[in-house]
Amino acid sequence: MKILFRLTLLLVIWLITDQSPLPAQEKTNVQVNDTSAIKVPLIVNGEAQKIKAFENPDNWIKQDLWVETEFDSDGDGRKDRMHVDVTRPSQTESEGIRLPVIYESSPYFAGTASTNNKYNWNVKQELDAESPPRLKAPPVKRTGIRPVISNSHVNAWLPYGFIVVHSSAPGTGLSQGCPTIGTRIEALAPKAVIDWLNGRAKGYTTSDGYEEVKAYWTTGKVGMIGTSYNGTIPFAAATTGVDGLEAIIPVSPNTSYYHYYRANGLVRSPGGYLGEDVDVLYDFVHSNPDRCDYCDSVYRKNIILGNIDRKTGDYNTFWAERDLMNYMKDFKAATLFTHGFNDWNVMISHSARFINVLKDKGIPYQIYFHQGGHGGEPPFSMMNRWFTRYLFGIQNNVEQDPKAWIVRENDDRLKPTPYSDYPNPEAKMVKFFLTSGGNKSGSLVTRKVSRQGNKSIVDDYSFTGSTLAQSESHEHRLLFLTPVLKEPVHISGVPTITIRAASDKPAVNLSVWLVILPWTQDSGSRLIDNIIDRGWADLRNYKSLTESKPLQSGKYYEMTFDLEPDDQIIPAGKQIGLMIFSTDKEFTLWPEPGTKLTIDLDGTSITLPLVGGGEALK
Repeated sequence: MKILFRLTLLLVIWLITDQSPLPAQEKTNVQVNDTSAIKVPLIVNGEAQKIKAFENPDNWIKQDLWVETEFDSDGDGRKDRMHVDVTRPSQTESEGIRLPVIYESSPYFAGTASTNNKYNWNVKQELDAESPPRLKAPPVKRTGIRPVISNSHVNAWLPYGFIVVHSSAPGTGLSQGCPTIGTRIEALAPKAVIDWLNGRAKGYTTSDGYEEVKAYWTTGKVGMIGTSYNGTIPFAAATTGVDGLEAIIPVSPNTSYYHYYRANGLVRSPGGYLGEDVDVLYDFVHSNPDRCDYCDSVYRKNIILGNIDRKTGDYNTFWAERDLMNYMKDFKAATLFTHGFNDWNVMISHSARFINVLKDKGIPYQIYFHQGGHGGEPPFSMMNRWFTRYLFGIQNNVEQDPKAWIVRENDDRLKPTPYSDYPNPEAKMVKFFLTSGGNKSGSLVTRKVSRQGNKSIVDDYSFTGSTLAQSESHEHRLLFLTPVLKEPVHISGVPTITIRAASDKPAVNLSVWLVILPWTQDSGSRLIDNIIDRGWADLRNYKSLTESKPLQSGKYYEMTFDLEPDDQIIPAGKQIGLMIFSTDKEFTLWPEPGTKLTIDLDGTSITLPLVGGGEALK
C-alpha cells in the first residue's frame, strides 16, 4: 500500500510540474491521506477553483528573504538586495507540491511621507521661469513587521492554488538601494526576484549574510499584478523579457513619467496632486534610511532636480529613460490592460498607447476599461481566467474571448460590455470646425465655414474649468457646441485637436476640455458625468516636444496634439462642447492673470472618433 501511494504521489507531482498545457477539465490529484485529496489545479469552466486544503491561513507558511540583484544603486560596492516575502500552502513543504506565483512589488509597503501639499511645488508662478524652492517632506518612518511585507492578494489567490510573493522596491522598506523613480533599476529589481523563483538568482536569509534560500516550491511561472505604482512595476518587469513572467495585470500603471508630470511640453500636475513632480515622489517613497546621504545627493539632487526642467517642460533624456515605450523590444508577457477613462491621476493613455504595440508583436492582450477614476481591478473571474491560462497552462480559450471589455455608463463596474477590440473597430474619425462665437458659444460643425475670424480670451487661474464650462458667457474661455444630439453618439478612440493661436506673452498655458452640455447639476451627479475629455499643451512646443521657443507677441502658431483616449456614449438630447481656455486651475501652473490668448477659428479644428462615423450625427 505504501509503495502504491508513493508511486501515485510521484506521478501526480510530475503532472503538476510538467510545463505542457493541461486540458481545461483535467485535474491533478495529490493524495494526502485516505479520506481527502488535493486537486491542483481544480478547474471548472476554464477557471481555477478554491482548494479546501489551502483555505486555512493557519496552515500557510510565511517567510522572508533577500534576493540579490545585478545592480548597485546605493554605491556601497555591493549588489543591492531586495526584501521579499513568500506565503505558500504548507503542502508545498509536506507534500512537495509546486505551484505558480502571483507577485506584487511596491515602494509603498513600508510607509510613505506626508501628503501635505505644503511639501509640493508652489504652482503660483510665472511661466518660463525657475520654480521657487520647495520644502522637503520629513523622512518616512519605516513600518512593517517581518516576515510579512504585505497581505495583499494572499486571501484572494492562495486558496486557488497560487503562491503569493511581495517585494519592496529599491530604497524602500528593508530593500537596499536608492529610489530612482522610473529607471531600469525598477525593472531589474522584480526581474531578480523572478530569476530567483526560477533558480537563476540567489536569495539569502539576511540582507548581509550568505545562507541561501531556494525556491524549490514553485513551478517558476509568475504573474504580476498591482495598482498605480504597483501596476507600473509589472509592466517595467515585462520589458526585460525575463523568462518565467508569463502574464501581468497592471491596473492604472504609470508607463511614462513625462506623460505623468508633463503634457505636450506643459508642466502639468497629475489630478489631485497639484504641484507634485518626480522629486516629490522620491521623497514620498524613500523609506529605507540606509545610505540616505548618497541617495539624496546622487539621485534626488543631481539626477532628478538637475534634469526635470520645470522651466520649459521639454522632453529630454531624463524623461526618455523613464518611458517604458522605449524598452518594448523584449516584452512578451500576456497583458490584461486595466484602467479608468476618468482617471485624471494616471491617465488612460498610459495603458492605451501600448495596445497596438502588443498587437503588432503578437502578444496576447485583453482590455478592461471602466468609466471610473484611479484604480479598479477587473472582475475576479476575468483575472482568474487570465492567470489560469498563463500560469497553470490550462487551455481555456481566453485568447478567443472578446479583446475589449468596457463598462458602460451607469453600469456596475464589475459587469463590463464585451467588444471585439478597442478602439471600437466601427469608429471613424470625424472632423469638426468652429464657427464664430465662443465667449457666449459658437458652433461645432462638420462642414467648414470660412472667414470666422479670431476670438480672444484672458487668462485667469481664479476660475475652475467646471465653472467656465457652466457659464453662459465668459471672457476667460471659448465654447463651441454641436447641435443637440437626436440620437446617442458613441465616442471610441483618441480625439485630436489642431489649434492656431497667438499670445501676447512669451509663454501661455493652453487647456482643452470636451464637455457634455447642459451640465448635469442634480444632487446625484458627478463631475465625470459632464466631462468627456481633457488635454493640455505648451504652444512653445508647436514644432517639437524636445525644444520650446519663446512666443512672439501676436504671432500665430499651429499645434496639433491628442486628448486622452475615451469610450463614452453621449446621450440624445445633449450637446458636445469644445472648451478652450488657458490656465487649468486643477492641473497647470498659475501665472499672474492677464495673458491674452487669441484663437484663429478658421485654423482650429477637432477630430473625434465616432462609432459609425459622420452618419452617427445624421
